[in-house]
Amino acid sequence: MKKLLPFLLILVLILSACGGQTTEKNEEKKEADKPETITYESENGPVEVPADPERVVVLSSFAGNVMALDVDIVGVDSWSKMNPRFEQLKDVEEVTDENLEKIIELNPDLIIGLSNIKNADKLKEIAPTVTFTYGKLDYLNQHLEIGKLLNKEEEARKWIEDFKAESKAAGEEIKAKIGEDATVSVIENFDKQLYVFGENWARGTEILYQEMKLNMPEKVKETALKPGYYAISPEVLSDYAGEYVIFSKNAEGDTSFQETETYKNIPAVKNNQVFEVNAKEFYFNDPISLEYQLEFFKKSFLNK
Repeated sequence: MKKLLPFLLILVLILSACGGQTTEKNEEKKEADKPETITYESENGPVEVPADPERVVVLSSFAGNVMALDVDIVGVDSWSKMNPRFEQLKDVEEVTDENLEKIIELNPDLIIGLSNIKNADKLKEIAPTVTFTYGKLDYLNQHLEIGKLLNKEEEARKWIEDFKAESKAAGEEIKAKIGEDATVSVIENFDKQLYVFGENWARGTEILYQEMKLNMPEKVKETALKPGYYAISPEVLSDYAGEYVIFSKNAEGDTSFQETETYKNIPAVKNNQVFEVNAKEFYFNDPISLEYQLEFFKKSFLNK
């Protein structure tokens, strides 16, 4: 029996080693079997893109979607770059659709932009280039499409499901507090102009109107719902202001209207029901921005 024990121990070690080698080979085979590219069905037709992109240039709007799916960005547009919520972009190169030489130096394996970008044909020579028409897809389907493009559709779907559920629950809680009929409007100052927004132009509108089902003032519905936004003068702001107002504020723009008696006499102002936000943090409707906006609404409406 004593002679048998060493033999059994050696046999166990051999089998363990063989098992380990088999596992390693299986893992290596799985890696080898993974495709290097996938075909993405873009709005302009099929595009062959990396199955695991590692150096993405985003020329407009979609940086937050890409970052939310844990894909590295090496070049980004100026609007995304200035967003304080996008801390990951701090050291990322700022580029435009005209910086072809700079984009070449960044050696991207994928370029994403809006359908109106310049030099699209030249960009396609640098790396696979996929564009989207702004507003053609709603904000959730837009994220899903970017998930498909980055070969992360499952992750995108999971985020969408979770976000919709969380937004709906928060909306029900807010309506219970402010009343089913309470109205909410979203305004923004840009240069010397004021704008009101419909339900699909970022600034938190998708959350407030689409997910939470909060009420838009009739005047805003008449003018901004279809086009997405509508320019107004400060003198008529009271006609568009809901019982609650989200003010997407550009501090460097003209905010003198806030000092006028017309503004101060708006019910939402008098009742301290105007919630100011940094416009640069509310320009977008990607997952990173949306999660921040949702938390802001919870805190503002519910004091959470």
